[in-house]
Amino acid sequence: MAKKQKKQAGGAGTPATVALTAAGTDFTVHAYEHDPAHPSYGEEAAEAMGVSPDRVFKTLVAEVDGELTVAVVPVAGSLDLKALAAAVCGKRAVMADPAAAERTTGYVRGGISPLGQRKKLRTVLDDSASAHATICVSAGRRGLEVELAPGDLARLTEAVLAPVSRA
Repeated sequence: MAKKQKKQAGGAGTPATVALTAAGTDFTVHAYEHDPAHPSYGEEAAEAMGVSPDRVFKTLVAEVDGELTVAVVPVAGSLDLKALAAAVCGKRAVMADPAAAERTTGYVRGGISPLGQRKKLRTVLDDSASAHATICVSAGRRGLEVELAPGDLARLTEAVLAPVSRA
């Protein structure tokens, strides 16, 4: 993994890249042309970057017992809502209202990053991330990903690691 790219062209960054830079975390930014007609943001990212879908993770916002919770799972799979609830000692999980997710995180759907959110939410990272030296997550907008070590992502988001995805 290239460890030197910590800024985007022009020095401007997203809240996610700003947070990574401020934390002194090694990461690489991957930009690609977003196609609004593509049926899956995560699969589009994996294809555009030439990265295996099991290394590209999507950020989903759910409600567990009424509290917004972030789940970071491989784009190759789907979120297991029962497992997410169990991972945070909750009883019931449902997908959050997209408008509430956008308002709370400060990001738009398809560009929600687990990093640099407007309001820090409880986060669960699928334990499959640990099998990889690096993973990719949204950098805070469609067409922009950051690649970093899963341990760094877990540390910065204070994530619980748990098996919350299914094939």
